[in-house]
Amino acid sequence: MKEQLREVQEKYGAIFRENHDVPESFNRDRDALTADPLLIDRSDLGVLWMTGSDRLRFLHNQTTNRIDSIRPDRGMETIFVNSTGRTLDLATVYATEDSLLILVDPNRRSFLLPWIDRYIFPMDKVEITDVSDNFGVFTLIGDRSGEYLQKIGVSEEILAGVEGDHREVSVAIGPIRVAVGTGLDLPGYTLIVPVAILAPFWEELVKMGAIPAGSTVWETLRVRQGRPAADRELTEDYNALEAGLWRAISFEKGCYIGQETIARLNTYKGVKQRLWGIQLDRPVEVGTAIEGEAGKIGEITSVVDNFALGYVKTKAGGPGLAVKVGEAKGEVVAVPYLRHEYL
Repeated sequence: MKEQLREVQEKYGAIFRENHDVPESFNRDRDALTADPLLIDRSDLGVLWMTGSDRLRFLHNQTTNRIDSIRPDRGMETIFVNSTGRTLDLATVYATEDSLLILVDPNRRSFLLPWIDRYIFPMDKVEITDVSDNFGVFTLIGDRSGEYLQKIGVSEEILAGVEGDHREVSVAIGPIRVAVGTGLDLPGYTLIVPVAILAPFWEELVKMGAIPAGSTVWETLRVRQGRPAADRELTEDYNALEAGLWRAISFEKGCYIGQETIARLNTYKGVKQRLWGIQLDRPVEVGTAIEGEAGKIGEITSVVDNFALGYVKTKAGGPGLAVKVGEAKGEVVAVPYLRHEYL
């Protein structure tokens, strides 16, 4: 059924890369970056569905945030880490009355399902299913996003919620789940849409005036905002505190996979490197060394135009630090999404 969405998007000028499920571009990327609202198809995200009476306890014990406290119609970000606190994925969890919907990075969809499943013991009342093929995910970004959703029947009460609030809403085209927040520090909403109505719903928003954009625009926003991505900033080379993901970690909860390492790093302020933005005077390649006065102090992990993300040794400094990256000159800068609780 996602093929129907692709056909509609191609009618509006979408360009697809080979073996990619979402558009790369609509040939108006620079204009899209300032559009309001901006509609990005993120239907390559993995959608995992967890059910069973032990679901909250189980996911609480597998990830970094206070999942046991989440109530229906609320959501939160949490991190899957390995036994040494290294990052596997940053996920968004939405709770309903009888299930959890878990949005995961496209590059982690096939990995996380068996990884989670191996921790489910026979006595655990938990089931997890990959329902990615049953849903698409759209991100609607901009101050006017709420106006557009109101026009199709979403109540102001739902739209005025705090980040993470979500509700299933019946609109003229069919049922959709509307969640407050974009996954970035930008205003807007995340829309989880049944595959049967993906195409007409997407087209309805575009006809109303939403500007469609592809993965290139999302990547630009992601990097400039500082949201880390799997296989870039989130790998087993880095831990969750180095990645600046304090917003998705609870230090008040009990034991979970990797908890001992993360707690020790926090207690003894043992973070040896931190993820920052790097403002450059020219583009560079991913993997290029970041150099300070004493030599290599880090490495670039993502780049868009003259802006990059990279890990920098804590002792070298933070925002305002002048660096050299290959032939480029750069400056370490803070980015909106990341938080480093102590410096």
